[in-house]
Amino acid sequence: MSDLLQFIFSGLTTGSIYALSALGFAIIYNASRVINFAQGDFLMLGGMFTVVCTSLGLPLFLAIPLSVLATVATGALLERLAIEPARNSSVVSLIIITIGASIFIQGVVQVFFGKNQHSVPSFSGDAAIPIGGAMLLPQSLWVIGVAAAMVILVGLFFRFTLVGKAMLAMSTNRMAAQLVGINTRLMLLISFGMAALLGAVAGIVAAPITTVIYDLGQMLGLKGFVAATLGGMGSGIGAVVGGLLVGLLEAFVAGYISSAYKDAVPFVLIIVILLVRPGGIFGAKSVDRV
Repeated sequence: MSDLLQFIFSGLTTGSIYALSALGFAIIYNASRVINFAQGDFLMLGGMFTVVCTSLGLPLFLAIPLSVLATVATGALLERLAIEPARNSSVVSLIIITIGASIFIQGVVQVFFGKNQHSVPSFSGDAAIPIGGAMLLPQSLWVIGVAAAMVILVGLFFRFTLVGKAMLAMSTNRMAAQLVGINTRLMLLISFGMAALLGAVAGIVAAPITTVIYDLGQMLGLKGFVAATLGGMGSGIGAVVGGLLVGLLEAFVAGYISSAYKDAVPFVLIIVILLVRPGGIFGAKSVDRV
């Protein structure tokens, strides 16, 4: 029983990271129908900017908001400099642009910070908390709690703010949104900023557990994409559920079979889901998009 609980704790921790990444994919997909393969790099940048700020002597309570702002600025620059000039191109071309942007970001980070792993101190120490015979790291509580808070805030944003409702309108019918005066170019910029914010927050809270390296976003981004596809690309609820499912399945496979197969789980899963239910768990012919 204690082993099962330990695997659940591990799965919820990693699944929360994947959920925020998947939510970023969903937000940009709804705004532009583009799958942003640079989403994982936002996680890496959030952690890397935190490393830079702490190495300069800044305390975490200052380093974290500065790192989030820097990552959001990067997301906005990606949209303005790469996506916006090519807005009339095909969706495939825009996806290729995001792949190129990911490679560029990783290259720049590698040049300035090298290939070494960097660490970020835990927010509340490293003393594990015993629960039911299993051990839970305080940082895991931060990851799960912050992820839950971000999901709730995103839901409230889309439900109660004019900007959120405008983004929902654009995701439902872009032309109709333009006809009623919604600035769709601004909404697209905001969607990239929100996706970068979610990625930055996920990367920062995960950094004390995962450490930070220039290509960290590759695997995290791909698993976030799998989670978004599993839940139903474009579904906010699906992104969260998909992220948690991927994390839990990884933990169970690593614990009960072998950790060597852990990273294969998401890719086997996406093949199965595309064969059985191509629209994802929450996918349908008509869905309310987030």
